Amino acid sequence: MNSFTDNFTINGITLTAQPIHRQNEVLTPDALEFVARLHKATAERRQELMQARHGRRGQIASGQDPRFLPETEGIRNDPNWRVAPPAPGLEDRRVEITGPVDRKMTINALNSGAKVWLADMEDSSTPTWRNVIQGQLNLTDALERRIDFTSPEGKEYKLRAAEDLPTIVVRPRGWHLPEKHMLIDGKPVAGGIVDFGLYFFHNAKRLLAQGKGPYFYLPKIENRLEARLWNDIFILAQDLLGIPQGTIRATVLIETITAAFEMEEILYELRDHASGLNAGRWDYIFSLIKNFRTRGPRFVLPDRGQVTMTQPFMRAYTEQLVRACHRRGAMAIGGMAAAVPNRKDEAANTASFEKVRADKTREANDGFDGSWVAHPDLVPVCREVFSGVLGERPNQLDRSREDVTPDDRALIDVASTEGTITETGIRLNIEVGIRYIESWLRGNGAVAIHNLMEDAATAEISRSQIWQWIYSHAITEQGDVITREWVEDMLDEEFARLERFDGDRFADAKSIFEEVTLAEDFPTFLTIPAYARFLTEAREEATHEELVAA
Repeated sequence: MNSFTDNFTINGITLTAQPIHRQNEVLTPDALEFVARLHKATAERRQELMQARHGRRGQIASGQDPRFLPETEGIRNDPNWRVAPPAPGLEDRRVEITGPVDRKMTINALNSGAKVWLADMEDSSTPTWRNVIQGQLNLTDALERRIDFTSPEGKEYKLRAAEDLPTIVVRPRGWHLPEKHMLIDGKPVAGGIVDFGLYFFHNAKRLLAQGKGPYFYLPKIENRLEARLWNDIFILAQDLLGIPQGTIRATVLIETITAAFEMEEILYELRDHASGLNAGRWDYIFSLIKNFRTRGPRFVLPDRGQVTMTQPFMRAYTEQLVRACHRRGAMAIGGMAAAVPNRKDEAANTASFEKVRADKTREANDGFDGSWVAHPDLVPVCREVFSGVLGERPNQLDRSREDVTPDDRALIDVASTEGTITETGIRLNIEVGIRYIESWLRGNGAVAIHNLMEDAATAEISRSQIWQWIYSHAITEQGDVITREWVEDMLDEEFARLERFDGDRFADAKSIFEEVTLAEDFPTFLTIPAYARFLTEAREEATHEELVAA
């Protein structure tokens, strides 16, 4: 662990982590000055917005349902404004592959045949210092075509020809996550500023020279004011590097329940830099549970596996998203196909692929312009489905979906959800939650569990469902009332079944899972206490303010 005397400061940023190989290529004095300027221009507003999130959750908890905003009705009713036209490399997004920016995934994603790679520094990447820095190095190495990888088994990975590679769209961390190894005036820089700033500084001009540009996915946005903050950062960043305004393009994940009520407003705030919205289904469900967790039976969902995209409130969300995008010339990107092929079980594989095909067919027929997959083997499936609808067209922006009526009540019509809560579902939430957190603590944020590729949203749904079921005294299909004591017994039983191995982090994972599932208070993101307790080299405890304000 670093001691305070080992810290060093460059251009106002104090670095507290043990240095890793080649980090000086990323943390140059000019790059750090750039990050510092972005931070200082926005830190106060970011904190105000985090506090506003806390206030908004309080309003919802007290019984105030979200509605479309009367004060922004003029934006929604104005038929004339549009977002910027599709940028080079983003005209055709029929299949996008997602994954963390480790070396192997970088090569596999770029060789996958997808149109876009979501290079993820957020939910599928554990924010260890090594991952943060190596992710930046891998992206630059990929753009310079100097990246390769040899597996422990001797398999070599190299990039395809440049013209066959997908467009890179980077997802920085959300506003709630700090980077505690980079301090300004003793306070951490926002993780999203670090991820965005370093990638943009080092690669924006390189990307333009290659005929594309610096493109981003923006996660966890809760309202139009958070989108406005990102837009102001884009304007400042482009000015600082002398790059034309509008060069940056951003796709916003609509993965919080409050953002769903402001989709057009979010596009409006980013309109010169906007390229679309994405239906981030798993985090969306987590956000709904988090915000309505104390509101009683009307908002209690069944087992996670039964909350499909055909449930009424999820249909309302996706159809209204496509309508909002296409009215404004923005792309609508569908949700994740998380299946991981099991080459040892052909029957299971066939069934899994058919589910993916049905999911993508629904999205393509609904008007989405493309969709996500988590594994290279699913790229041909998604591409085939969307190509069957698109034909030679790069997208279906011409499908306005004026047949869809905006309906704010439908977005939170959870009571119409069909399904049951089962003991099996509780146990699966426990097992998957602990397995995911254990892998996350070892530095791997994208985990294959039961033939599904899981990221942090999985663990968030798992623990928030259990918290809500306990709070609501929910009853299982078998007639059992879900109590804290019963869940504790099941947690011990499921933990005892886990296969242990040398160097595993299951004990720590169980501790985190219990903290965020069984505590009376509800930490807004499990990654905040997990990061503070186990990933920061100073090992400081997360403050109460961090837990409630994120």
